[in-house]
Amino acid sequence: MLQEVNIGRRSGFQSANIEHYRWLIGDELIDEILDIAKALKGVKICQINSTAYGGGVAELLPRIIPILSALGIDCDWRLLHAPSEFFTVSKAFHNALQSKPHELTQNEKDLYSQVNEQSAKLLENSYDVFIIHDPQPAAIRAFAGPRDAKWIWRCHIDSSHPDEQVSQFLRPFLEEYDAMVFTMPQFVLPELRTKRVAFIAPAIDPLATKNMELPLEICKRAMADSGIDPERPVLLQVSRFDPWKNPLGVVRAYKLVKKKIPHVQLVFIGAMAGDDPEGWVLMDQVEEASVQDPDIFIFTNLGGVGNAEVNMFQRGCDVVIQNSIREGFGLVVSEAFWKEKPVVAGKAGGIPMQFPEEYHQYLVQDNEEECAEKILHLLTHPGERGSFGRAAREHVRKHFLTPRLVRDELELIKELVN
Repeated sequence: MLQEVNIGRRSGFQSANIEHYRWLIGDELIDEILDIAKALKGVKICQINSTAYGGGVAELLPRIIPILSALGIDCDWRLLHAPSEFFTVSKAFHNALQSKPHELTQNEKDLYSQVNEQSAKLLENSYDVFIIHDPQPAAIRAFAGPRDAKWIWRCHIDSSHPDEQVSQFLRPFLEEYDAMVFTMPQFVLPELRTKRVAFIAPAIDPLATKNMELPLEICKRAMADSGIDPERPVLLQVSRFDPWKNPLGVVRAYKLVKKKIPHVQLVFIGAMAGDDPEGWVLMDQVEEASVQDPDIFIFTNLGGVGNAEVNMFQRGCDVVIQNSIREGFGLVVSEAFWKEKPVVAGKAGGIPMQFPEEYHQYLVQDNEEECAEKILHLLTHPGERGSFGRAAREHVRKHFLTPRLVRDELELIKELVN
């Protein structure tokens, strides 16, 4: 079988009971989830992706799976295993679906197909529903053959303007699925023939270590222990080291801000994903661009910075930046908003839907000058930072917390199983 991720050891999640969210969400949504779950008692689900750390899927599954289990719905998490060269190919596919041109070779087709076929042979037959995440394991369904199960492909990226060669290669594999899930209608892969398409945005867990309430004093102290001066302005970007997240553009915007506010500091917390060899190259580029500036700090999940530290830095900073060029959803935006922090972000993918409508002026179009201008305004207008943060937290509470995501996914599963 494919390797199983042990959620209990990995997440330390103690609040799987959906009732623990009632005080935050209200009765209506929680009762709706309980009703749907009753109809799905005994259903067995298998979630498959390509890495257990780094990236949005690895953030979502440890929060959702324990809740499903507490609701009486068995859910396992399996990982596709492959040689390193496969992940170089699958990352190229990932980028190509997000519009980066790619010259597809026969060797790439063969390697991708071989890994997915081998993984499909290792699947158990006991599952009622398979949920396959993103392009890396997308061909598993085609190679799995006839099974008494329903198959869902969950696309977490914007595939609306893909490279034509890659999209033509992947499309026949995708059209084998019973349903597909995209974050929003604009993300759907062109010319895709499918039985059912659903639109479900990701969400953050307010009870997770990464988002739980913490005193500001403790957060500032933790930042000081890391060498950052909490008495000076702090800008923060939390993301994978990925060209679409535009970290080099963030460095350039920061340098423009620094001309006006010389004592400003910039912190990167970069998640290194297990299925993304490109990340190491980009991290080196960011370090090279930052090497002569002692006010730029770079931390990674592999250097001991975990969810608790991310929480403290998000709460202790002054402005969060997420100046993405392409984006699936951008969970870090909702994370920052939940902590009442203002965000200056790229007008890309699912980021705008996370912004309260009255603060859309802080969405920028891949423009360092505009990004720097918005950051400067927020740094010099603390009242605006406060009102923005409060409105954003309420927007996230209504639309982007875990119970809503659980409800949406269970509704789709119930429709398919029934």
